[in-house]
Amino acid sequence: MYNVAYVENDSCVADKGCRLCILYCPEADCIRLDTEKMRAFVVIDRCKGCELCAVVCNAAKHEAIIMAPVNAATGEIILGEHKAEVAELGQAYQ
Repeated sequence: MYNVAYVENDSCVADKGCRLCILYCPEADCIRLDTEKMRAFVVIDRCKGCELCAVVCNAAKHEAIIMAPVNAATGEIILGEHKAEVAELGQAYQ
């Protein structure tokens, strides 16, 4: 298993103008804005699990992004489970 970012919609304040996770994500088109709900969402297939978005979101005191393990066989996020082993920042891009 590996971790990916997951945006908790109730905590996301993208509708108030926050787009920090989208701006700071090093992977292109990994975090996008749902223009209907005005919430950020993560494209799981593109997420490398670097946690930069979660760090930025938590620093802004929004705490809307969590890192959650993904079932490698199905590609589904497993919410409520302990995080899998985390790669060091930047290790996912080597």
